[in-house]
Amino acid sequence: QVHVVESGGGLVQAEGSLRLSCAASGGAFNTYTMGWFRQAPGKEREFVAAITRSGSSTYYADSVKGRFTISRDVKNTVYLQMNSLKPEDTAVYYCAVRYPSYAYLPKKEEEYNFWGQGTQVTVSS
Repeated sequence: QVHVVESGGGLVQAEGSLRLSCAASGGAFNTYTMGWFRQAPGKEREFVAAITRSGSSTYYADSVKGRFTISRDVKNTVYLQMNSLKPEDTAVYYCAVRYPSYAYLPKKEEEYNFWGQGTQVTVSS
């Protein structure tokens, strides 16, 4: 069982920045593929970004490309640096783990098998 905990959400003005963190425990961190998803009120949860277990490859949704950066350290934490935030980025952000990893970067909810409880990000205009 993998335990996933997000932190770092909050309220920020448009064009501001936030960094989300996600700590995963319960196994070998360097064997996990990690992803971020978000769910806005009244909308379905959507893919945001993913990173391979080595950190060598990343993938982003078009809506955040160039503004968000996913990264990971060697211990147990994945980050989502969010810059130039827009009101439409307002959502609950979820960290997800795929274990064991696939040979590709998964982008669908059903491809991840462990989830955090979510952290709220609110961007005011």
